[in-house]
Amino acid sequence: MNTPKIKRRVGKYEVGRTIGEGTFAKVKFARNSETGEPVALKILDKDKVLKHKMAEQIKREVATMKLIKHPNVVRLDEVMGSKTKIYIVLEFVTGGELFDKIVNHGRMREDEARKYFQQLINAVDYCHSRGVYHRDLKPENLLLDASGNLKVSDFGLSALSQQVQADGLLHTACGTPNYVAPEVLQDHGYDGATADLWSCGVILFVLLAGYLPFDDSNVINLYKKISCADYTCPAWLSFSVRKLITRILDPNPMTRITISEILEDEWFKKNYRPPVFNEKEDTNLDDVEAVFKDSEEHHVTEKTEEQPVAMNAFELISMSKGLNLGNLFDEEFKRETRFTSKCPANEIINKIEQAAKPLGFDVRKKNYKMRLENVKAGRKGNLNVATEVFQVAPSLHMVEVRKAKGDTLEFHKFYKNLSTSLEDVVWKTEDDMQAK
Repeated sequence: MNTPKIKRRVGKYEVGRTIGEGTFAKVKFARNSETGEPVALKILDKDKVLKHKMAEQIKREVATMKLIKHPNVVRLDEVMGSKTKIYIVLEFVTGGELFDKIVNHGRMREDEARKYFQQLINAVDYCHSRGVYHRDLKPENLLLDASGNLKVSDFGLSALSQQVQADGLLHTACGTPNYVAPEVLQDHGYDGATADLWSCGVILFVLLAGYLPFDDSNVINLYKKISCADYTCPAWLSFSVRKLITRILDPNPMTRITISEILEDEWFKKNYRPPVFNEKEDTNLDDVEAVFKDSEEHHVTEKTEEQPVAMNAFELISMSKGLNLGNLFDEEFKRETRFTSKCPANEIINKIEQAAKPLGFDVRKKNYKMRLENVKAGRKGNLNVATEVFQVAPSLHMVEVRKAKGDTLEFHKFYKNLSTSLEDVVWKTEDDMQAK
């Protein structure tokens, strides 16, 4: 069997696995072939952008994001366009999501939570000062770099279809309901800055309590709780942080605490270090202009091959928790997990399909990727699972199984059932055999 060539290339970037997806975009791991640097490649569909009349909004957001160089915001390097796609090249952040720390270690002590909250407020304050509002601050958008510093991702790119209307307010209710401000849910228009602050307050509560302040399986009840700020602070919180949370989670946006007031708060100020960074770097916006003028001479070249993506050692290491590749194939997982197999790629795909159908899933296949969708709606709509087969060596494949949509607990349950059916496909080492 020949070692397959890289499956896809966009300009100078070698494109690998999908690491996230949303309504308007997909994010893929990629590598700059000239420097070897890893990046995250956000891919937008031009047709969708035009259909939703988002081109001007995206152009403005992307141009602003290129100018934002802040240590607590994911960096935007460049923008490229092809006939059908817009490619946004972002900094690849390796430390995982902040909230994985809570999943794995439980709630944080106040000193640790304060450090992350200070970095979050620094990022939000800086972007607001440049007219950029996040509008969808939630756990998935808070990443950590290799040094453990907070990086807010998707700033200004998360709610691309939103427009400020003539009254100067935003009018699209969006975001994850548990983190959304009451005025956003009420649909009378809202101020992006005060709405972002409410979400920061919910995040601070979760860091300190280990659970959400507003939660209810019934959406109407959840909205009622949010609208009148119906929550209870846990007894172990200090008086000063309770006071701060109460001032942030104020259901009236007119009396809610502002960022300048947070910066003066006694709890917040403890051990506070303002961010140090160089803002004076020259930033070129020619690529943004070229992409949105859509001139063919500026189109980036795309190359595709119909084989499993070959995964190089660098990518393997970037996916593991360190240089120990044993970590790659462990059983601890959140919204995604991986296993290795010595079976041929086609056989793996067929076995997954045979295992998923009796569990009530529709299966769509494209090359070495599959999308499994549960016919029955669960707690958060229909569970969607994306799988992809990568080639690690001529006779070894790695399979990634990722939750694309739906409830994480339902995904865990699905994976447990799936792995039972795939026991003969998963490659087991001698240690695994002895452990049984």
